Amino acid sequence: MPEPAVWSILFLPLASFLLIALVIRPTLGAASKLSGYVTILAVGASFVLSLWALSNTIAGDGDVTYPLYTWITAGEFKFTVGILMDPLTAVMLVVVTSVSLMVQVYSVGYMRGDGGYTRYYASMSLFTMAMLGLVLANNLLQIFVFWELVGLGSYLLIGFWFDRPSAAAAAKKAFVMTRFADFGLLLAILYLFFNADAFAAKGLDPFVITDIYEAIETGAISVGVAQWVALGIFAGAMGKSAQFPLHTWLPDAMEGPTPVSALIHAATMVAAGVFLVARFFPLFEISPVAMNTVALIGGITAIFAASMGLVSNDIKRVLAYSTISQLGFMMLALGVGAYGAAIFHLFTHAFFKALLFLG
Repeated sequence: MPEPAVWSILFLPLASFLLIALVIRPTLGAASKLSGYVTILAVGASFVLSLWALSNTIAGDGDVTYPLYTWITAGEFKFTVGILMDPLTAVMLVVVTSVSLMVQVYSVGYMRGDGGYTRYYASMSLFTMAMLGLVLANNLLQIFVFWELVGLGSYLLIGFWFDRPSAAAAAKKAFVMTRFADFGLLLAILYLFFNADAFAAKGLDPFVITDIYEAIETGAISVGVAQWVALGIFAGAMGKSAQFPLHTWLPDAMEGPTPVSALIHAATMVAAGVFLVARFFPLFEISPVAMNTVALIGGITAIFAASMGLVSNDIKRVLAYSTISQLGFMMLALGVGAYGAAIFHLFTHAFFKALLFLG
């Protein structure tokens, strides 16, 4: 697949966000319908390109890295911004862009007449771009940047009707709880940095995903290091994927517009945690402690959330607990080594949960 086409998957929603925020809103006003059409066009084009990427991956392109430029150089350390295109990336691209496209189209009617129409579509474009950047990232630092942007996008959308105290409180709760969990991911990155010598001895970069895979295969990374890094990564994933006990923000996130709930629950924020564990699954595989922890937390979450859903009398909260429970099953599958089952569940859940909200 041509490199410009791959980068366009990410840059089209970014261009949509910038166009709406810097041109459409200042010139055409806060309720311009053009913002919706621009977002739909951008995400639709990204969806078509994602299908192209998936077809190429199925055809046997293998894992391909597309470097863009070297951002930071410090001695032997180099941080190069780039894209990793592999089967996991290709599948997630289709999930994110297809569900996002459905949500954008649905939102045209749902948000009609709202005074924040343009702001809504700008936030949606930013949110979609952040999730695509997370999926496409080829290194841990890039993942962390887009991981935080996903959190920012969710804050803006959950608190979209910020004049309502309940919506403002829900947005703050989601933001604070996920930031608390993100500290674990940051510690994992720092722990890898302080163990960079083992990677350097093999000519590997401790932050590049494919180099981490190679370090595991060659034994450059010990089981002890892998264990702590994996646990830190899972701590970050627990917040985004609403795993027990960091699950309480998700039911409250229903204060945002219904299409926002569909996107968060189906293909973006909550899927990000499962994706992160899947992305670094080889790290978890060599650490029995990490695998058992993921399976245990996932199992507890699945049963607990399903039980909470049974006694809830608010349909939107029932759907929220359903999402938490399903995410628990995905984590449980990853924890017991059923990688394919977890990704299949993630893929199917994205569509049926989006349809439950939008149907």
